[in-house]
Formats: sequence, C-alpha cells, structure tokens
Amino acid sequence: MLKTLLLLVVIVSSSWAADYELLLEDPDIFSPCTEPPPGSINFHEAFNIDNLVLNQDADIIHVSENITTNWDVDPNDRISARFALMHFNRGNWEPTLFTMVSQDFCAALFDESQSWFKQWTKHISNRDEVQKKCLKTRGTVWMHNPFDLQLRLNDIRGASLQGRYKAVVTFEAFDGRDVPQRNSICFEIRGEAEKIKK
Repeated sequence: MLKTLLLLVVIVSSSWAADYELLLEDPDIFSPCTEPPPGSINFHEAFNIDNLVLNQDADIIHVSENITTNWDVDPNDRISARFALMHFNRGNWEPTLFTMVSQDFCAALFDESQSWFKQWTKHISNRDEVQKKCLKTRGTVWMHNPFDLQLRLNDIRGASLQGRYKAVVTFEAFDGRDVPQRNSICFEIRGEAEKIKK
C-alpha cells in the first residue's frame, strides 16, 4: 500500500513539473551587473572574447573558439563562484530559490556533477592547462570544442516562472588569509522566462 501511494505521489508531482527557457533580452548575452560589488569588473573586462564565436538561434547559443582571461589576481588565491537567479517584480529585482555557490570554483571546475561542467566546461579542449591555471592566471586561453548552450531550467515544481529574470554571476578571489580581494567579477544574463510545451 505504501509503495503504491509513494509511486502515485511521484507520478503526480512529475506531472506538475515544468521546463523553462530563458529568452535573452540582450544579443551581447553578458551585461554588467546592475548593483555590482565595489571595485568589481564586468565580463568584458574580465575576459577577452575577440576570438569567441557566439551565434544565437532561437533558444540555442552556438559556441566555439576561445576566450582569454584578463582578470589580474594572485595565482595562489582561492576563487569562489556564485550563480543566483533573480526575478523582476513590481520594479525591483528579487531573489529566487535558484542559487548555486562554489567556495572553490577552480577545484570543482571539471566536477562532472556540477551544472557548469554539464553545460560548459566539459567542452573545453585544453583541459589540463585550464585546470592548472583556471581564472587565476592572466592570459590563460580557454579553448572550446563547438557546442550548443541552452539556457534552461528543467523539472521545476511549484509556482510557475513568468516574466523577466536574470542570472547574476560573481567570481571573487580570496588570499591565503581568506581576505576577499577588491577586483571581483560580476555580470548578468537577462531574459524572459518561457514555459516549454511538452
């Protein structure tokens, strides 16, 4: 009886789940943060993307070639990463439950269980060099095998997502005494959430 009830709950909750995609509002994809931390730099200051090829085709971004790190931090620093989804509601950006934090991004860069690996870093072709230098060495080239990136949230249960959203991405360097460095990276990816019809 308990197994049947549990199976019924799983089936019903699965039928309530929905998938969403973010339809980008800025063709440049990476926007400066609306409320950046003091002393922070944006995506275009942190990375040289002259050799990066991005082509948007509806909800898919085709990515190829490479980017180069311009961020100037100590190679011994620890890099933390934070990805937070915000919703625009009545003139204000409000936090949602969708947040991902890594206290040591470089150590987890190629962790296969992480979302950024599944969506991005598994496509890096010079993995050994990037794993060694990460974001901490100015001039590091991140070479990509061509891949398609879809900005999606899958199997979301609960209230439906509607309206404008933005992903706020921050990278922060900490020295050996765990003191944050002033020149963090902050950028946003903004768009409209749309439910995907199944």
